[in-house]
Amino acid sequence: MGSLYLPLFPLLMALLLSVQSKTYWEDTQVLKQLKNALDPTSISSGSCVDSWDFSLDPCDSLFSQKFTCGFRCDAVVSGVSRVTELNLDQAGYSGSLSSVFWNLPFLQTLDLSNNFFSGSIPDSFSNLTRLRSLSLSTNMFSGEVPPSIGSLSALEELYLNGNGFNGSVPASFVGLVSLQRLELQSNGFTGVFPDLGVLKNLYYLDGSDNGFSGELPAVLPPSLVQLSMRNNSFEGVVPSSIRDLVNLQVVDLSHNRFSGSVPAVLFEHPSLEQLTLSFNQFSAMETPVSDGIRSGLIAVDLSDNEITGFLPPFLALMPKLSALSLENNNFTGMIPILYAFKTTAPEPGISPFVRLLLGGNYLSGPIPEPLRRMKADSATVRLAGNCLFWCPTLFFFCQGGEQKSPVECRSAGPIIP
Repeated sequence: MGSLYLPLFPLLMALLLSVQSKTYWEDTQVLKQLKNALDPTSISSGSCVDSWDFSLDPCDSLFSQKFTCGFRCDAVVSGVSRVTELNLDQAGYSGSLSSVFWNLPFLQTLDLSNNFFSGSIPDSFSNLTRLRSLSLSTNMFSGEVPPSIGSLSALEELYLNGNGFNGSVPASFVGLVSLQRLELQSNGFTGVFPDLGVLKNLYYLDGSDNGFSGELPAVLPPSLVQLSMRNNSFEGVVPSSIRDLVNLQVVDLSHNRFSGSVPAVLFEHPSLEQLTLSFNQFSAMETPVSDGIRSGLIAVDLSDNEITGFLPPFLALMPKLSALSLENNNFTGMIPILYAFKTTAPEPGISPFVRLLLGGNYLSGPIPEPLRRMKADSATVRLAGNCLFWCPTLFFFCQGGEQKSPVECRSAGPIIP
């Protein structure tokens, strides 16, 4: 018996020690190094990281007075816990990110948003192969995003917005096959936006307020629900393949250099609800075959473009459209009576125009009678800055600017009395 018992003793002791050890020792070391690397002046008394006292076991002391917050642990083997979540959102911490901090292979959520972290993203982030959510938003990070980020195939959410990143978005992002949400807005990214059409799970994409140029990718992720690329330098046409995005609800491509015609597919898309193409260089609008009756659009903003011709009647036939802005274009002719009826007395089941902005064009002729009888609190209507026959500022919809001069009106074409 003695010869059998003695070899088992070290094994029993090892098991006993593993039961007593709550946090994997390397994870504890990383948390210590994280605290030591932060700018000491940014660790306020009583804050989350200030409470970390490594005389105790971290995972065994969570939410005590010694470890009030900041991370979460999950047991991965009997008696041993690994850090799976690190959350320092809105803590006001500053400093750079040393690569040694991220030797946490079981980490699933990393949130450092709304702080003052600076410097670049360490390549060692690629070691976080289990990471599902990475948020670095609203900090002072700079430099280029390392291509190694594209190796995080389990990543579902990536927030890089509100920093000073520059250069191009790595083409390696096509490797983020699980990605559902990508936020890149308010940085200094430049160059052509990468083709991410292979990301079959991406439903939210925001690259606004950067310096992207060239054309929008011809193929976009088919799962997209929202596409926002406002305030960049995109040019060319809106790709017709947008019709294939069957779940799309929001498109914002405003403040770019898109030109040509606004494609008809946008006006007969069954799921699209909000379309914002203002402040571009569009010169025309295509009429959908269905006259818009299949459209799901609720709000359309095509203001501040260069669109010419008459106001399209089909916009008044869209059953759900309630907000329409065509201001500051080059529309001519009279206001269609359909616009007036949709604003004041739509047919049953048809949403009325509660916001109809037509100012700053070259519209002429009389104001339709239904609009003249409107009360100021019934809808928001703007007709200022046109060539209308009689639009005194005593009418609420004529306020905001005088009608154009006869000379300016004649420059746009014949005036309809």
